[in-house]
Amino acid sequence: MSNLQMLNQVLLTFVDNFKEHRQELSAVLLTHQKYLWLGSDESSTIERLSLVDADKFTNHQQFRVAEFISLPAPEDQEIDIEGLAYSDYYLWFVGSHSYKRKKPKSDKNDTKNLKRLAKVESEPNRYVLGRIPLIDGKLFSSCPHPQKPDVQLNAAKLEVTTQSNLLMAALAEDSHLGSFIKAAIPGKDNGFDIEGIAIVGNRIFLGLRGPVLRGWAVMLEIELEDSTPGLMKLKQIGEAQEVYKKYFISLNGLGIRDLCVDGQDLLILAGPTMDLDGPVQLYRWKNGVNLQENVFINPDFIRDIPYGNREDHAEGITLFQEIAGIPSVLVVYDSPAKTRLVGDGGVIADVFGLG
Repeated sequence: MSNLQMLNQVLLTFVDNFKEHRQELSAVLLTHQKYLWLGSDESSTIERLSLVDADKFTNHQQFRVAEFISLPAPEDQEIDIEGLAYSDYYLWFVGSHSYKRKKPKSDKNDTKNLKRLAKVESEPNRYVLGRIPLIDGKLFSSCPHPQKPDVQLNAAKLEVTTQSNLLMAALAEDSHLGSFIKAAIPGKDNGFDIEGIAIVGNRIFLGLRGPVLRGWAVMLEIELEDSTPGLMKLKQIGEAQEVYKKYFISLNGLGIRDLCVDGQDLLILAGPTMDLDGPVQLYRWKNGVNLQENVFINPDFIRDIPYGNREDHAEGITLFQEIAGIPSVLVVYDSPAKTRLVGDGGVIADVFGLG
């Protein structure tokens, strides 16, 4: 166990009707030194809180993704937002791109639960990878670039297909990942599952919770370009002019739960692919934004992140040094412990030093 201790705790206060979703936080991003953006894996909205004190965020504003980007399914079907990133006046977000298996329920008999456990579903909104113009803490469908007035910023998403999107169609033929996608293996069964996004310039890094292949986690890199208004397509990149690059990362057998750019480094929040409590660990991949494709990476271990018994599952990280004053990350949890819940709208997040 690392001796880097928790620095602080931060209270996030949402409106009361977000009471349940505060227990399902899956993505977090700090922008402009004062806005905290959050995604829940059970909704199709993006939340914004504002800094009111070094350890308090409130003034909850909710943005419906469907107001900016046309979703492939009705907005009452979750996007399962698993990652948020900011680059050049765009807020980027990514859904899990995963299949899901129904859970047995305690109020149902074994016969019904056997049927539930056999049911695997694919929901179209989970396959959204999109960007929305973000200026001064506000989201827009379209607006001029603040520094280049002749450049128009537009909300857009990666082109969707009948079942998924262009990325999944390309990956279905991949030598490492294709069999998992074609077999429709659910995310929590070590199937394909995106849980982190990080952006450097035009390069988009996607961290996979699963599959983990013989102990190696997978990260993808893609670049997007506009195809038609509101839609983007994959650009050919890398030596072989493929539409993606792959990296294999040693995370102690864990998958990627979130990504975060720190200068030229990538911070990786790692956790189990399966429905387990832990371990949860933080890693630093030095110079991670500049490496060649198809390589095996052994990043530096930073620290363990605490987890509970069927609770406190760390799902999102964001750099927090602008507020904490020293190198640090803010961590938000899915299924937070009851002791983290404050009133009808509050939940406590943790700040850890990066050493």
